[in-house]
Amino acid sequence: MIVVHHLNDSRSQRILWVLEELGLPYEIVRYQRDALTRLAPPELKAVHPLGKSPVLTDSGRTLIESGAIVDYVVRRHGAGRLRPGTDTPAFDEYQQWMHYAEGSAMLPLLLHLYVSRLGEAAAPLAPRIDSEIANHLGYVDSVLAARPYLLGDEFSAADVQMSFVGEAAGAYGKRAAYPHLEAWVQRFQARPAYRAALARGGPYRFAATS
Repeated sequence: MIVVHHLNDSRSQRILWVLEELGLPYEIVRYQRDALTRLAPPELKAVHPLGKSPVLTDSGRTLIESGAIVDYVVRRHGAGRLRPGTDTPAFDEYQQWMHYAEGSAMLPLLLHLYVSRLGEAAAPLAPRIDSEIANHLGYVDSVLAARPYLLGDEFSAADVQMSFVGEAAGAYGKRAAYPHLEAWVQRFQARPAYRAALARGGPYRFAATS
């Protein structure tokens, strides 16, 4: 049985979603952030030494990192669904999006989150961070101007993996200037599997409605 160690308001929501898209059975072990620090509880360290979510266990395997987990689920259990064939050019683009999400796109958004807590001390860094956010969100918006999903007309796991970028951009007030990005977020948040994952995962502040 697949088990998702799920932290509220976190990237682990993506794991529930991809499992729902594939119609796979799974169990959830829930963890709550500390109300003051917003950090994961120490109990997660018993699952993996880093003490972070998501963590997935399946058939004796323990996996961390949302991109690796999404890839594992699709590769091991997807039966060819949610990704292009490995011998097609589309697969290379798919792989690019899977790595881009956390490798590049999320970094300036995370910097914005952390630096915003510094008050006036953040002033020297803010213009560079805002510039990088605009660079990345503008790029994604330009791609989505010509297609409903990142790979074209078909939804894929690349959209799942990139979803947190679009959702975090909205939560931090950075998405309104990018209409195609906004439309993409609304489109994937309306998917039945996304809504089913919300129902199972619990309140999630990055969704339009939880």
